[in-house]
Amino acid sequence: MIRRSGKTIAFVPTMGFLHEGHLSLMREGRNRCDDVVISIFVNPTQFGPGEDLESYPRSFERDCELAEKQGVNAIFAPNEKELYGKNFQTYVKLEDLPNHLCGISRPVHFRGVATVVTKLFNIVKPHFAIFGQKDYQQVAVIRQMVKDLNFDIEIVGHPTVRETDGLAMSSRNSYLTPDQRVSALSLYASLKKAQTLLENGITDAAEIIRAASELITSHPGTAIDYITICDPETLADMETISKPALMALAVKVGKTRVIDNMILDIPGSQR
Repeated sequence: MIRRSGKTIAFVPTMGFLHEGHLSLMREGRNRCDDVVISIFVNPTQFGPGEDLESYPRSFERDCELAEKQGVNAIFAPNEKELYGKNFQTYVKLEDLPNHLCGISRPVHFRGVATVVTKLFNIVKPHFAIFGQKDYQQVAVIRQMVKDLNFDIEIVGHPTVRETDGLAMSSRNSYLTPDQRVSALSLYASLKKAQTLLENGITDAAEIIRAASELITSHPGTAIDYITICDPETLADMETISKPALMALAVKVGKTRVIDNMILDIPGSQR
């Protein structure tokens, strides 16, 4: 009905337990389009064995209230049977981009992401879809999928929204104890340190990664999954930083997996 009336649709897919990062995506959608649609669905196919599917935080009534305050026009909240019916057997799998960063330790994750986003796009039929750049690899995967499958949808990556102390907003931050939250701040601190090192003339990626690793592991309760400096488009590792580079990292803080990233810019370079 919305498309038939000539209006444009912005779509924000979420797994719920909304925070300011999600709300900023909705506001971006409102700035771009006539109507904003969000989805709330904790997608089981992007969780691997032993991950937090059952304990993932949920707050549907609160989410609806927050979305309404942002002027969201519709909320699509399917259940698992509606999206993955009996004998479901069709998945969307990218060949290369998932084989980096989070995809190494979460091998089924991006197949689940690509599949559910494809299904949501086919159902909602948006003109724009808006995702947070905190999940940088996810945005890259979806952009590539949209290009490869000829979706007539513009993918918008929105800058990471941070707490006042610098921690990247995430629904999983609710798992952190006060002490763990202090340790989690080491991720953003390591990204800022990396940029400072680059500005001071250090372009060797391994040296910058070592410095970041030392900073993070100096905080209690941290265990590094990965720290990578890579090409922002291909996600292939870079040995020497000669152009803007993506620094991405994932760290277990207690039992909570925390991710963050930043584009490292060489002074005087243009993106």
